[in-house]
This record gives sequence, C-alpha cells and structure tokens, in this order.
Amino acid sequence: MTTAEELHRPFRPRAARRVSFVLGVLTAVGAVLIMVLVPQMPGVTFGPADEVGTAVFALGVLWLLWRQGAVRAVPGEQGLTVRNFIYTRSVEWAEIVGVTFGAGSPWVQLDLSDGDTLAVMAIQRADGARAVEESRRLATLVALHEPQP
Repeated sequence: MTTAEELHRPFRPRAARRVSFVLGVLTAVGAVLIMVLVPQMPGVTFGPADEVGTAVFALGVLWLLWRQGAVRAVPGEQGLTVRNFIYTRSVEWAEIVGVTFGAGSPWVQLDLSDGDTLAVMAIQRADGARAVEESRRLATLVALHEPQP
C-alpha cells in the first residue's frame, strides 16, 4: 500500500466497535434466553405481548449498537465524509481550518471555516495512543489538501 493510500484509508474507532459487537451478541443471546426460558419457569406468565416487547427492546438496543459500530470518517479527494452516531456530514477539505484533540475531548473536533465545529467520533480517546496517531493522520490530510497560493 502506498503512502497516499495509507493516508486516505477510513478512520474507524476500535474500542467502540469491539464493545458494540460484544454487547450486540450478549443482547441477542439474552433476548433469546429470556423468550425461551422465562415462559418455562413455574408461576410465571409470559405471553405473546411479553415476547414482542422483549424482541422490540432487543432490536432497539441492537440498532443503537449498530449505529455506534458504524461510526467512521472517510477521506476522499474532495473532502471528508463523517458518519457519527446520529448523522452523516460531508465537508470539503478547504472548509477544514483545524484539527483539535484536546486532553479532555472524547473525540477529534474539526474547526470549520464558517466558525462551526464538527465532531469526528471515528477518532476516540478510548483508543489511546492509536487515537493520537489517527488525529495526526487526519491533520496531515488536512494540511496536504490546503489550497496552494
């Protein structure tokens, strides 16, 4: 892989994806166990509404975990597409004026030319030293795409 290809690979959190996967498996297994074992317990009434409620709750939790696991930032020639937990936003390289990763910040922040900031949840403090390396890689990408005078 060339240096340019390495620089332009997507940003993805490690710890959050692993935790989301493990919790997703536990949620699915737990919901199945509840729906199978609880109705067999003596003196417990567990009807169809309870099964539907358990399934809907488990699906809601799985959806939230999937959203967390799908967080990423994808650099391209024109700019950066940031998929956070709730929304996806694309910004052109020229719009990004700075990359900050303060000591108390849970994730990288992009300072934009319009005065706004954009969180990049794909680079998370929970990933430790890797997060610092990834923030530097993002800053390098921003610097490489600065308009030349």
